[in-house]
Amino acid sequence: MCLKFGVPVNGNVHRYVYYGCTKARGTDCKCGYTEEKELIKQFESLLEKIDINEIQIKEKIKAKVEDIKKFNYMVLGSKEKIVVADVDIRNYAKYILRDGSTLEKRELLGCFKSQILLNSKEILLKTNH
Repeated sequence: MCLKFGVPVNGNVHRYVYYGCTKARGTDCKCGYTEEKELIKQFESLLEKIDINEIQIKEKIKAKVEDIKKFNYMVLGSKEKIVVADVDIRNYAKYILRDGSTLEKRELLGCFKSQILLNSKEILLKTNH
């Protein structure tokens, strides 16, 4: 992973994250680097095909829901009911990909059953043929 910050003329700081091959399987890899935003777009389109371990995901959602309930009750005085079964797991995964922390993204990727490959800047699902 490579992290770059760009500062244009107007003074706003922009954060750019790029991922590249570690060349762990061979030094002849020519993949180069791919921007994180592009990888997230590709993951979002693949989420419908990826076999997600829903048990692990549901535990993470349950913990997040409990945190939200505590926050709503203690800070906002709300007693709104939130049920884990009502949460769309694939939308939760998209939320984590877009807005989650690096740790949350790593945990999410650990819940995928399918093996994921990055080849020529394109995310692919490994087939078991």
